[in-house]
Amino acid sequence: MSGSNSYRLRCSLPAHEMDVRGLAAAAFPDGAFVSVSRDRTARVWVPNPSENQAFTEMLCMNGHSNFVSCVCIIAPNETYPRGLIATGGHDNNICVFSLDRPDPLFTLKGHKNTVCTLSAGKFGTILSGSWDTTAKVWLGEKCMMTLQGHTAAVWAVLILPEQGLMLSGSADKTIKLWKAGRCENTYTGHEDCVRGLAVINDVEFFSCSNDASIRRWLVTGECVQIYYGHTNYIYSLAVFPNGQDFISTGEDRTLRVWRKGECSQTIRLPAQSVWCCCILPNGDIAVGASDGIIRVFTESEDRVASAQDLQAFEDELSKAIIDPKTGDLGDIKIEDLPGREHLSEPGNRDGQTRLIKEGSNVEAYQWSMSDGRWVKIGDVVGGSSQQSSKRVMYEGKEYDFVFTIDVNEGGPPMKLPYNVTDDPWLVAHNFLQKNDLSPMFLDQVANFIIENTKGHTLGPAPASATDPFTGAGRYIPGSGGDNQGFGADPFTGAGRYIPGSESTGTVPSGGADPFTGGSAYSSSSQKATTNIFFPNTDGVMFEQANTTQILGKLRELNNTAPPDHKLSDAALDSLEKLLVLVTDLKSQEQPTAEQISILWRTCHWPEDIVFPVLDILRLAVRHPEVNAQLCGGTEGASLCNHLLGLMSPEGRPANQMLALRTLCNCFSGSHGRALLLGHRDTVLSRAGDLRAVCNKNIHVALATLVLNYAGRLYGQPAEIEAKAQCLSVASTALEVVQDKEAVFRLLVALGTTVARDNTAKDLARSLGVNSQISKYARVSDPAKVGECCRLVLDELQ
Repeated sequence: MSGSNSYRLRCSLPAHEMDVRGLAAAAFPDGAFVSVSRDRTARVWVPNPSENQAFTEMLCMNGHSNFVSCVCIIAPNETYPRGLIATGGHDNNICVFSLDRPDPLFTLKGHKNTVCTLSAGKFGTILSGSWDTTAKVWLGEKCMMTLQGHTAAVWAVLILPEQGLMLSGSADKTIKLWKAGRCENTYTGHEDCVRGLAVINDVEFFSCSNDASIRRWLVTGECVQIYYGHTNYIYSLAVFPNGQDFISTGEDRTLRVWRKGECSQTIRLPAQSVWCCCILPNGDIAVGASDGIIRVFTESEDRVASAQDLQAFEDELSKAIIDPKTGDLGDIKIEDLPGREHLSEPGNRDGQTRLIKEGSNVEAYQWSMSDGRWVKIGDVVGGSSQQSSKRVMYEGKEYDFVFTIDVNEGGPPMKLPYNVTDDPWLVAHNFLQKNDLSPMFLDQVANFIIENTKGHTLGPAPASATDPFTGAGRYIPGSGGDNQGFGADPFTGAGRYIPGSESTGTVPSGGADPFTGGSAYSSSSQKATTNIFFPNTDGVMFEQANTTQILGKLRELNNTAPPDHKLSDAALDSLEKLLVLVTDLKSQEQPTAEQISILWRTCHWPEDIVFPVLDILRLAVRHPEVNAQLCGGTEGASLCNHLLGLMSPEGRPANQMLALRTLCNCFSGSHGRALLLGHRDTVLSRAGDLRAVCNKNIHVALATLVLNYAGRLYGQPAEIEAKAQCLSVASTALEVVQDKEAVFRLLVALGTTVARDNTAKDLARSLGVNSQISKYARVSDPAKVGECCRLVLDELQ
């Protein structure tokens, strides 16, 4: 390091349109560095000689079809005296660029999932790590070896100075040492995912983790020191040339400078995720964050930003909103906090935080050792007891209200505790269950709560017991009524087929698509305060149908079919009987082998006339007998391959949509579920490609397929590769999908995938799902999109 001064802002570069996910000091020009971003670009930045503090973009490189997540510099050689730039992305590829052209020299393909980390070694070798749980060694344009052994995503790789030694850090919490493609050692100690690795010297290295610690290791396997200071995930590390001092960044909004084993300076940024950092040749530090801005900090007085820019940075920082749920501020009790006078006392160390009460607000300040003053770093929202003075104790807990309810005349009154953040309908339901009361009182109790908390609720109270997915009446345990409420599909309002049952609700046909039965629906204006969207493990089927129109179109097209495909009247009658049978699952009659055989043969009609047959197929596979016959054994593989063929990008949109819907409906039976889980990689890959088709019905079907997979994977943390694919397909689809229903189902799929699975949450965070979906949190029409989005964001906190 150049000295012992504190680092101060040199410049802020509004570099990218989305998160900056990787930084690396370039080999050329002098003082330059490279950044990569979720906006799919890599950019080279060079010092601007006319403005000593600033940098100018020299080159913007494009080559990835999805987010770019990592970068490394390949050292100069005779062929490329300026060196090369390698970038990895969510398209599973590695692009290699020179400094004189915006498109890649070549692209390395081989990983089966996101490439999230890169390291360059001698002689042009590249080591890559991926969500596919492998690391790969590349030389030139070929993969030389694949390092297999981790059981979860490989988030960090490093080529050590000693030739042939490589490191990989994983979401399985371990670090592995590789030599000549073999695992020589496994280092354990981190309590959560390993996110970064950095070389100290020939025999030592650093690692950082989601467990908020940094460890110093000997290559022989001993952990010789642990550094604590961060209060949340640590994403990146970089070591100064002296091999002792280093920097780190993380999810706690900070860049931290470590000198002689101690955190000597903490610099807070006005962005939640500080994803990456690098040290420039002159000792300056560049960091990239979730707000798309690159900030450069310097020790040199000659390069410090102007007083105006420094004040602007401090003002931006002071306006930040800090959520105590991020963990670095602890539990906040406003009544216990001191006032502004507390800031007259100096801090004990650089980066020390202090909370003060300013009226009804809480402000956070950080001690700046270099300035000798407290600097405001934001306003704190969501304190734990802002209403404690008015709250009521009941059974050891505090509530906003505790009502006395008289239900049985002459019987003892019952207490009903309630908080304004609760859903009155859910509270009423729980109250009735707890006290063994009839569900017939649900409306009465819920409306009592609503009436007696007017003016205190955080949002509009629901007007009726509405299904958050459809606005239709939701099932109330023990209540009567027609079949429409029981087993109702929360996505369509129609009766859902429940595996193993023999009945389903009536299927409305009004306003339905004449060939698919699909129809749009609207959400209620209910504001959800409890999570009733995900995890969704029941699966969502496409069940609505207009059988008259399907059969009419089938007969019409049969008249024009080629002679070798034309069906006899008897065959048409068989298909008609089958259709009637499978749309009335209450029927005791079973489909015959002949009917199923005719359906399967007719599914191979020419692509321009096959769509009404596919519509019968997607309805038929819901029936247990058809599901078993067509999805089991070798027939299952044939069905899967046939549907995948219809889903080719060059195919007809109607066939693509119906093939997707058929796959969704296959989840209704055990044979179909087993088939699709066995072919998950191929099915989701092909389905994900259909996001590029501009058709909202295809997008809804694609979203539903991802959701059904997510539902089957829920509660199976070992299936992290499969979950990673769900996250990847959902995330990529959200880049292009516009239809709000499709967006909603993708959000439910994301929520289901990460629910109760910390590794899946970390994968989602690594993918940048938070910032990608945050725009939907403000959607109010339909309300369910915004409500579900906010719940997913809460999961990913």
